[in-house]
Amino acid sequence: MSARDVSVRAGGWAQISAAVLYMAVFGYLAQAFNYPDVLDGRAADVLPRLLALGSTGRAVWALYGVLPLLLIPASLGAYAALSVHAPALMRLAVVFAVMAAGAMMVGLLRWPSIHWILATRYVDGGAVEQQAIATVFEGLNSLLGNYIGEFTGELSLNLTFLFTALALRTNADFPRWLGTAGVAVAAAGLIGMWRNVTPFVAGVAEVDNYLLPLWMTVLGAALVRAGHTAPIASAADHRQRRLSPSK
Repeated sequence: MSARDVSVRAGGWAQISAAVLYMAVFGYLAQAFNYPDVLDGRAADVLPRLLALGSTGRAVWALYGVLPLLLIPASLGAYAALSVHAPALMRLAVVFAVMAAGAMMVGLLRWPSIHWILATRYVDGGAVEQQAIATVFEGLNSLLGNYIGEFTGELSLNLTFLFTALALRTNADFPRWLGTAGVAVAAAGLIGMWRNVTPFVAGVAEVDNYLLPLWMTVLGAALVRAGHTAPIASAADHRQRRLSPSK
């Protein structure tokens, strides 16, 4: 088995792991913390609820915060599989995957770190201190949450999947519908990321919360399968396949 095959398989499992863990953590926080609706709440409501999650909830938030790191090996596996036919697209996909991982981690890790500290000070503080903490809380949500974690992170993430999907469409070793589905999912994400600007796209964003991990799982399975089967065709083989008359 070649190093490329190993990389492709590892990338596929990273895609699947990221999707499954995302859904598990998202489900836990939705039930225990009213996530993601809680993101629009006031400090007086949100910070005490954050502390009420306890050490288990804090650990879940920490896990959620490092999950974006899986985007890096996932994108490298996709690069190994697809760069022969679409090197420029896959280089862009890897670059934006790294950007997405960094931005999303910054946004998510504020909850078990600085927000947790703010919460402990808030519940024990007086009215003046609570007002100051609430201002800091709202400012951090705007900067680290809305602008960096959500907007920048989701923009980079969806561009990663858009470029990957376009590269899939150039490779005959993968079904064409997979690339088409990826383009559609990425387009939905690029629309849904504007939910903080206009409520008209809120429905699209909600649907994309489920479409994205589904597509990641399918893509991951396709990469794992590609890593177990015959070596990925070279660019010359691919051109010859397209030029050969059909039988």
